[in-house]
Amino acid sequence: MIKFSKEIAFNDRLVGHGHPAYFVAEIGANFDNSLDKAKKLCDAAKEAGADCAKFQSFISEKIVAPKGFQKMQLKGVHGTWGRPVNEVFKDAEFPRDWHHLVKEHCDNIGIQFSTSPYDFEAVELCMELDLPFIKIGSGEITWLEMIEKIAQKNKPIVLATGDATLSEIDDAIRTIESVGNKNLILLQCITNYPSMIESANINVLKTYQSAFDVLTGYSDHSFGDVVILGSVALGGIFVEKHFTLNKEDKGPDHPHSMNVQEFKTMVNRVRQLELAMGSTKKFIVEEERETVIVQRRGLYAAKTIPKGKIIENSDIIELRPALGILPKYKRNVIGQVSQTDISEGEPIYWQNI
Repeated sequence: MIKFSKEIAFNDRLVGHGHPAYFVAEIGANFDNSLDKAKKLCDAAKEAGADCAKFQSFISEKIVAPKGFQKMQLKGVHGTWGRPVNEVFKDAEFPRDWHHLVKEHCDNIGIQFSTSPYDFEAVELCMELDLPFIKIGSGEITWLEMIEKIAQKNKPIVLATGDATLSEIDDAIRTIESVGNKNLILLQCITNYPSMIESANINVLKTYQSAFDVLTGYSDHSFGDVVILGSVALGGIFVEKHFTLNKEDKGPDHPHSMNVQEFKTMVNRVRQLELAMGSTKKFIVEEERETVIVQRRGLYAAKTIPKGKIIENSDIIELRPALGILPKYKRNVIGQVSQTDISEGEPIYWQNI
């Protein structure tokens, strides 16, 4: 097995351990067939604190089989659309000739642009665009030919693992390893829209980290930022959430997406969490310099101890603040001869005995 990188360059941005979590605003279908809205979503993503505005690159005929879906009685989110699945996908296509235009707009406003390719031509388009990374959606995890094609481009890969078994994830990772691509981030994901908090299984990130020794993150479809905060606390360094200007807009992804204020709040809360996480080293911080004395106990004279007296247990009381000798040395003090007069209530120092 190759050793996966713990620090990856997304073009001019480093991600990984020791760097702030990387935020992706997943725009997906929320541009609503409008180039102008696509650009406005990128503007809003930048305002909300996202590092990247991400789209999806597919052509309906190359991703869904109408006759296949006709054979299914859909009970999940796809069954709520009230229209054939292929028609919904057709309406959600991000036109290929818009990619360069939106990428240029993102470059101009200072936010990275990326997209998920769902056919081989889209992979080549990703290379033309010089994306910071290529995201492989959960649904592609068993299409090993596609994974190999992407891995061969030697771009950083972000692999989502929704509705996948550990064995399937292992197959995908081995495919990436086989071509020598060391830049991989593995995302936990629940592929329901929206997904339930109780299904999040954030702890699986620890399994990914130990089993594959790889950078991790979360592509989240639940409401709020609880799952994201949990993932960052467990060492996740990559965050993806669907993003919209208005949850009331018509479209399959708007209802479970974050709006600008929600996304901004999530980013701020994660940044606070990152500050609070600190390091694995235990030390006394500056604001504890006084309380380390105030809240601890020292040895005090329970009554006046005259010079020359052999100190007994009854002569000593443990009180705050921790001036003088610490309580753990009490046995060393008992039996010693007092070298000075020690007034009742005074701390006992080593020079007193």
